Amino acid sequence: MRHHGWVIDRALTQRIANAVSRGTGSARAAAAVPSPLPGDLAMICADAEARIVQYTGLRPAAPLPAPEALARSGWIAANVNSMGALLDPVGDRLASGGLLGGATRSAAGLLVSVEAGALTGYLSQRVLGQYEFVMVDPQAPARLLFVGPNIAHAAHRLDADPEQLLRWIAFHEVTHAVQFAGVPWLRPYLADLLRELLASLEVKVDGRALRKLPSLDDVRGLVEGLKEGGIVAALGSGRRELLDRVQGVMGVVEGHAEHVMDVVGAEALPSLAELRSALDRRRRERPPLLALLERLIGLDAKMRQYEDGKRFCDAVVAAAGPAALHRVFDAPEQLPSAAELRDPQAWMRRMGAPVAA
Repeated sequence: MRHHGWVIDRALTQRIANAVSRGTGSARAAAAVPSPLPGDLAMICADAEARIVQYTGLRPAAPLPAPEALARSGWIAANVNSMGALLDPVGDRLASGGLLGGATRSAAGLLVSVEAGALTGYLSQRVLGQYEFVMVDPQAPARLLFVGPNIAHAAHRLDADPEQLLRWIAFHEVTHAVQFAGVPWLRPYLADLLRELLASLEVKVDGRALRKLPSLDDVRGLVEGLKEGGIVAALGSGRRELLDRVQGVMGVVEGHAEHVMDVVGAEALPSLAELRSALDRRRRERPPLLALLERLIGLDAKMRQYEDGKRFCDAVVAAAGPAALHRVFDAPEQLPSAAELRDPQAWMRRMGAPVAA
């Protein structure tokens, strides 16, 4: 695996992300040192796996990755590497086509690295846990990550019991681990979709956008500049069906984890209702500037994946039971489209599952 590519300079991106993540005062220590987690993380994840397997019927073909408690800097390192692996093929295609070279290539790499570092640093302050792997490489090892400082901070902000919050987060992330380890076609299918999607990107480079780094005082201008004439990656007109398939699989993967964490959590967590209410409130309540940043990086779309996917899973189980829902993992053809994700009864009719009146 290559460790340096022109699209993002991994070392520079990581330095910027760590600087953004550290901030000042107590945030600086939180970025660099893992906070002790409440309870035995390995036992919590093993208990989560047993409960999730029993409910879903999905059985991992290999042991799940050992859970890791990380500082923000550890999470940043893992995600910068995965980001580089995702973007390097795009850079190779542009370079081989002669679209970028010399000073333009260096300036483009610098600009993308600065932006990626700043956004990764911001995300590192919010993420609680992650089942992490290189999405375009089905053979790359996966990791099960928990960001200790953020979990401690979230428990305090949400006025939640720290151990119950950790267990609930574990239900979500271990569900992802069980999905990908228990459904042999899922990782290769997602990797193929993403490789095809990346290959279809139409990339335009405006040299004027590379003459100076974007000002943090003009985030709105940066958003519009990226949309209209910066380093823009836009889907070709014939690739909407492919994007629909990506949205369908990601909606199921995220929504299923949200559904399972609540179903399994109802049996194990006395304060589940309070945790769900607090987490949903945390997702909604962001200052306007942060909401703008989240739209820029697509995090608002991820929130919709959570919501649409969970509504789909909840509706199917309410109408036809858990066994009907888990038919989504039988084969790629069983996955809902993006439209079916918003209309669960349409998917159930296609599957021949009973439909509620």
